[in-house]
Amino acid sequence: MAKRGTRTKRVQTPEERAEIDRDREAAHSSNQEQAEVPEAEIPVKLVAEAEAEKAAIEPEPTPEANPEQQAAEPGEEEDKKVNSVVAVKFKEKYIANARELGIPGKAAKRSNWDWLAENLAKLCLDDKHKISISKFTEILEMNGVDHSKWTNRNKGWEGRFRMTGRVALQKVVANSGVLHTPDEDLVPPPEFVNRFKTKE
Repeated sequence: MAKRGTRTKRVQTPEERAEIDRDREAAHSSNQEQAEVPEAEIPVKLVAEAEAEKAAIEPEPTPEANPEQQAAEPGEEEDKKVNSVVAVKFKEKYIANARELGIPGKAAKRSNWDWLAENLAKLCLDDKHKISISKFTEILEMNGVDHSKWTNRNKGWEGRFRMTGRVALQKVVANSGVLHTPDEDLVPPPEFVNRFKTKE
């Protein structure tokens, strides 16, 4: 009867020992080869290897694969650094909606192009599709939207001002049933009112 708690030790065969020794020698020799590379060549090799790996992993983007590149107008420089609070999936949705309406360039990425967005674009965008903050502020004030607390003027403030103002304005317009503009009062469609009206 075998005793409990005792283990039998497995004995390695000569072939297994020889294989382990070969692996150790191969590892040792590759370490020596790496140590023999002159220091000046190491960064060049590492950079080249990193670029080759990156190219293998990330193929060159095509215009069809990147809708934001399609949105750029000829000669328009796109900022490579993404510094936006809007998620990419929403920008892609915005671009698709804008393309259906025939809206070009950078303006296509700024909005979902619903009823309010279309009217604000007509009232506040110039010929280059850039927002006029003074016209937008006038519309906010005409509709009773208090923007006095939105005082941040750091880089990108116009976009934040536009987005925050839009969100505040959509509730006011949906609840009141009218968008006051300098020329006329516009009545929003029922689907807009149902979507943005404050729930009771």
